[in-house]
Amino acid sequence: MSVAKAEEANNEFIVEFLEDYFAECDEHLTIVRRNLLALERFVDKPRIDRGILDELFRSFHSLKGLSGMVGLAEAEQLAHETESYLRALRDDDVVLRIEGLDTLVDGTKLLEQVIGQHRSRATISDITSVKARLAGIVSKQAVAPGIGGEHPAELAFLSENEIAKLVAATNRGHRIWSFAFVPSAALAGRGVNVNTLRARLQETGELIHAAPRVLETGGIAFEFLMASAADESVFATWREDGITFSPFDASSYAKAGEIEAADTQVVIQSSATPSSFVRVDLARIDALMRMVGEMVISRSHLDENLKRLENNLPAPDWRPLQDTNLRMERQLRDLREGVMRVRMVPIGEVFERMRFVVRDLARESQKNLKLEISGQHTEIDKLLVERMMDPILHLVRNAVSHGLESTAERAAKGKPAEGKLWLRAFTAGEMVVIEIEDDGKGIDASDVATRARALGLIDDGAALEMSTLLQLICEPGLSTREEADRASGRGIGMAVVKNTVLGLGGSFELDTEVGRGTRFTIHLPLTLAIADALIVSVGGERFAVTQSSVAEVMEVESSAVRTFENNEIVPHRGGVLSLVRLARLFNLEERAGHSFHVFVIGKGPGAVGIAVDRILGQREIVVRAINDPLVQVPGITGATELGDGRIVLIVDAAGLTRAARIPQ
Repeated sequence: MSVAKAEEANNEFIVEFLEDYFAECDEHLTIVRRNLLALERFVDKPRIDRGILDELFRSFHSLKGLSGMVGLAEAEQLAHETESYLRALRDDDVVLRIEGLDTLVDGTKLLEQVIGQHRSRATISDITSVKARLAGIVSKQAVAPGIGGEHPAELAFLSENEIAKLVAATNRGHRIWSFAFVPSAALAGRGVNVNTLRARLQETGELIHAAPRVLETGGIAFEFLMASAADESVFATWREDGITFSPFDASSYAKAGEIEAADTQVVIQSSATPSSFVRVDLARIDALMRMVGEMVISRSHLDENLKRLENNLPAPDWRPLQDTNLRMERQLRDLREGVMRVRMVPIGEVFERMRFVVRDLARESQKNLKLEISGQHTEIDKLLVERMMDPILHLVRNAVSHGLESTAERAAKGKPAEGKLWLRAFTAGEMVVIEIEDDGKGIDASDVATRARALGLIDDGAALEMSTLLQLICEPGLSTREEADRASGRGIGMAVVKNTVLGLGGSFELDTEVGRGTRFTIHLPLTLAIADALIVSVGGERFAVTQSSVAEVMEVESSAVRTFENNEIVPHRGGVLSLVRLARLFNLEERAGHSFHVFVIGKGPGAVGIAVDRILGQREIVVRAINDPLVQVPGITGATELGDGRIVLIVDAAGLTRAARIPQ
């Protein structure tokens, strides 16, 4: 193998290991956040739930070992100091005070920040202050060495699964060997690299652990642990290839592991059970989804070709082809849904982070409030979860800063002293609904109107319906606060929230009442890649409308249309529905007829009817986003291909209402 290829193989190994490191850190930090919030009820109590402390201790212990392996000293030191404090709490050497819990929370946030900075290769934050606070809390305690303290330093980096493998191999009478390998150009020229060493170890015994280590000189060394019944003479000649090895004494750790397992009522052998989970890079799932998308397009081509052949083939020949086509359609739909399920993650991943945010904001603003979460197991596309983190965070901050009153204000209004904030999620068809609600003072429409008139956003005397109110508070720069603060900023955030939601193909709604509270409702598609759509004809052109954005479809007689103040309306469920003709918006030829079809977008007073000539059918489409700003237009969210080689534009219902200047 060439030197270049050997170095490339080593670099790929390091990159994969770092990705595993970041993924495992995310998992441990999720566990930490959940348990720190559970720890709050034990402040000033003589005893703390041992299960919570053990789980926290294990997570920080793992974070310390993992960070040490990748050479992230700041994260390793923070985790070590936190671990020391948790050990003191577990051994009843100190009592949990509010300042101690606050320090744990601050340390966790800083730890998460440091790991994120390492991932993005940004400057690492200074940890001195938080580290000193953690050390100060436990400065009077003395931790006895040995089994009651840390695990042996040389083994602190092992995961629970690796520990179980080590113990099981030792019980079988196998010896544990430690190997080290430092790559070099000379060795690579001889075909000796990290992959050849790994292959040798796997042929000789059971590979327990493998990881790179950053040397003081800045180079990289690879360390391995192997369990084997083979004699030392089998790999004695490996030293000639730059591979060093020595026996590894794991007996003390095995004993410590057994005691820790007994304390936490966990049987260590259970860790050796094969996991039913596999960590997969999201990029691979995206690639798989693109392949499924190409298959959907290919099946559309097949469907179009079969339609042309129907009249040219005898029925006995055509029907088997049609049956095969329908069977492929069902199988492809099952495959698409299966891949989508792989991309789905619980939205609780976002909600749990909000608990930390609410706790900090409540303490900073000295407000008494309670956060209630429901529907955290509702699943949504991983991409949408990542994109919605900041919008939900901003709405939560706004609720605490703008919405919820202080304890004194609530008492003066006859409200309970404790304010409430709700985060809810549930599915409705192919959409996921997210609600952020508070029982605070609500949004004063007259105050918003005054600010809007001063900025020239609305005319004097203009009525403020709920949809118009939402549109105004999402205008950049419009804020009802005289001063900005860390929680709510200067009115820029709501515009970003709205644009993010609409950019993801969703909708944004507001419901507020002065003195009673405010609720923001977000509707998002479950996924953005492949969707069911209705194909419509307008002025001789075809368009696709995703079914998830359509509340209702109805046929309207042309004679039923009425004109009111230059707007067309039609009767709808005991009321009227504003009508927007797609042909006029896109400057297409309007075709006269006795009737036409209308898609109802939205609900309640803000609902809008989109008029099209007729519905051609229902299809499964692959959504291709239009990212070029030179060709982006309001009302079009992307494009697709239906199988005949012609591009079909995908209608953006929310964009249409904006283009028609109809409040949402």
